[in-house]
Amino acid sequence: MADSWATPRGEPGQRTDSPAGPGADLHLDLPPGGGTGVRVALIRALRDAVRTGRLAPGTRLPSSRSLATDLGIARNTVADAYGELVAEGWLTARQGSGTRVAERVVPPEPAPPRTLPPAALAATRPTYDLRPGEPDVSAFPRTAWLSAARRALIAAPNDAFGYGHPAGRPELRRILADYLARARGVRAAPERIVVCAGFVQGLALLSRVREKAGHREVAVESYGLDVHWNVMRGAGLRTVPLPVDQQGARTAELDRSAGLRTVLLTPAHQFPIGVPLDPDRRAAVVDWASRVGGLVLEDDYDGEFRYDRQPVGALQGLDPEHVVYLGTASKSLAPALRLAWMVVPDHLMDDLLALKRTGEWESGRLDQLTLAEFIDSGAYDRHVRGMRMRYRRRRDQLVAALAERAPRVRVTGIAAGLHAVLQLPPGTEQSVVRGAAWQGLALEGLSRYRYRDEQGQERQQEPGEPGPGPGGQPDALVFAYGTAPDHAFTGALEALCRVLP
Repeated sequence: MADSWATPRGEPGQRTDSPAGPGADLHLDLPPGGGTGVRVALIRALRDAVRTGRLAPGTRLPSSRSLATDLGIARNTVADAYGELVAEGWLTARQGSGTRVAERVVPPEPAPPRTLPPAALAATRPTYDLRPGEPDVSAFPRTAWLSAARRALIAAPNDAFGYGHPAGRPELRRILADYLARARGVRAAPERIVVCAGFVQGLALLSRVREKAGHREVAVESYGLDVHWNVMRGAGLRTVPLPVDQQGARTAELDRSAGLRTVLLTPAHQFPIGVPLDPDRRAAVVDWASRVGGLVLEDDYDGEFRYDRQPVGALQGLDPEHVVYLGTASKSLAPALRLAWMVVPDHLMDDLLALKRTGEWESGRLDQLTLAEFIDSGAYDRHVRGMRMRYRRRRDQLVAALAERAPRVRVTGIAAGLHAVLQLPPGTEQSVVRGAAWQGLALEGLSRYRYRDEQGQERQQEPGEPGPGPGGQPDALVFAYGTAPDHAFTGALEALCRVLP
């Protein structure tokens, strides 16, 4: 194979204005021998070098004599190749200027069509994603947030740009203490608040603290999020399911396990069943924690969104020394902020902060200052009130549409939150979920949230144990009416009604 080593001066895409001279090197791979085959190969090699950008626009090529000598071929072969490429527009030739790469942009060759595997096709984004987990992020108050960020940045002290205290900025902790006491009935001093990067991070920190203290068993509701169970398992805890019915978690059963000292609950609005924890059961879990020296982890993920009556107050207000309150901006504002907070009993603070100092457990300081300013200015309350009205209208639309189009489907868990539970006829859950996928709807069945152990085995309901739905019926959909933007909600509702019994 004949070749000449080294490329012309200049990198691909960079113009080379200086004459290359007769001895400039040009690397080209050609088949051995002569004749028309070499001429065609030379034309193809030069064309490819220009097309790929290896020979940039304006690059001066070696003279036909020099290139022919380097490649060991006839000069006429090189001259013919140059002439054809000039005619095609790849090269230019002017008297006294030599032969150069033409000054034009050569579009890259189109990539061959990519065939997606079936798994990738199945993962393409649906027309309507109605799975719970996010608020309507299109409603994020960008203008008000930007104004708060500007004010916070101007007023920020110099130490706000350093590493700071592991518990978070004092401005946000002070504002949160006032807000949580006023809006959620939390008994909190700023010194007992720890800011973290989302609820899951807070849960991971608490799980590690409990494991280090020797409390390696934690009760969880028998319907919930597997990501939470897995976070606690990853910290070395063993999860124990606590049955859930239409009054919430059955907290009287906490005494069944002698070594149990920790329980994770969603008392204001059980996820995903959607019921508040019964008052007697609230009292029972606090009594249990006080009696055994236990700890209740209270997940208040959407406590601001109550529609038909006053919000259910935080469980933490009953016993601040045995309840850790966990709140988040992910549902009220947006998950992208990665801001959440814990109100922690005094006896846990030292261990928690010591752990938080050991790694990248911090939230952005400037975002903390912005949130503090956003709440303090009243913008947070205005935003929550506005979103509460918006979500309530959607909930009412859902109830009215189902009453007209699918009267056999009962809607439950609608007094609060951003999702509803649609009770289905027995044995229909999976077929409805599959039918929804054909309509471009991403929906989750209630079974998706049923407790599974470390091996993925589903918890079996005990004989006589009440189920999560009326009459113990577990077949249901978890429909997130808070996720879709306003302009898409009517279409999503129409698609839902087409697939329901």
